[in-house]
Amino acid sequence: MKKRILILTAGFGEGHNSAARGVRDGLARVASEHTEVELHDLFAETYPLINELVRRSYLWVVDFAPRIWGSVYRWIDRNKDYDKNFRRFSRLKEDFAALLDRFQPDLVASSFPAYPYLLQQILGPDRLCKSVVVVTDSITVNKIWYRCIADYFLVPNEQSAAVLRAGGVPPQKIRIFGFPVSPKFADSTQDRQLPSGNSKRRVLYMIHAATRGAPELVQRLADLGVDLTVTIGRADRLRPAIETAAADRNVNVLGWTTELPCILQASHLLIGKAGGATVQETIAAGCPMIINHVVAGQEEGNAQLIVETNSGVIAHSPAEVAAQVQRAFADGAKQWHEWAANISRLSQPRASLDIAEFLMSL
Repeated sequence: MKKRILILTAGFGEGHNSAARGVRDGLARVASEHTEVELHDLFAETYPLINELVRRSYLWVVDFAPRIWGSVYRWIDRNKDYDKNFRRFSRLKEDFAALLDRFQPDLVASSFPAYPYLLQQILGPDRLCKSVVVVTDSITVNKIWYRCIADYFLVPNEQSAAVLRAGGVPPQKIRIFGFPVSPKFADSTQDRQLPSGNSKRRVLYMIHAATRGAPELVQRLADLGVDLTVTIGRADRLRPAIETAAADRNVNVLGWTTELPCILQASHLLIGKAGGATVQETIAAGCPMIINHVVAGQEEGNAQLIVETNSGVIAHSPAEVAAQVQRAFADGAKQWHEWAANISRLSQPRASLDIAEFLMSL
């Protein structure tokens, strides 16, 4: 009989969706013939219009009013009764209960912290299915992640595991596998050529939602003579300004792409925000990072991980970022070599596959 695994996510930050897809794709690699897997965003499915409005509002606040979001994040962290708050989602619980009744999962893996509370409210203490929480934050792990009842908590690193242990989670319930990035990261045989004065110095700039300084930064990076790739995602309105800033120099501007694992593994530096998915993917690729945007709250821990392990640096303004790129490649790329050696020690590109094998063992 096939094991039925239900994966639950929500679109409030790409880290949750990225982790959910990573677990799904890991299971497809490891045990496709022995599992039935479904992935759902129950908030989007139950409240499509309200969810989209709230999601867009959330993304706007975290990018353009980060202090407000920081206050909200700390308020959530101080909350004493998460279970009471989630009792209000009666319609979502009805849909969740119907899904559980139809699919009859052996295991529920949640990459968004609301679901374990809802699962417990629906099935009670005698639930038959396992509940596994896939924590997507590092170091600054909000208490909402681990004050729920669950069988296991999967965390991306030892620093996050220490937070859960200090918060009262029994050590035997904590597993450190790394962040479940796409299994494509484990496939690569990419041999990154070391940067030098005679070789290309490949820089990847991933433009995030806070785009005000993006054209200036592209121009400054192009002036450095690096081999620059700029990803604008689905923000096609940015392309004219970015291409104008790059002029006719050696700059490759990309829209939405599924080739990010290969691009990261071929790059020497990533410039981008300290989002959970972004930071964990650059770690998996062993690519040092210059962080140019940090959202208060959950992203502070991601940035802290990069800085404390000396795997990169924070630089907010375009001028600061350009200066750090120069510093990385100066003196025979001395600083880059130091960052690269440190981030390679954190890299766990097989995390999604290891998590899949663990879930199959339960």
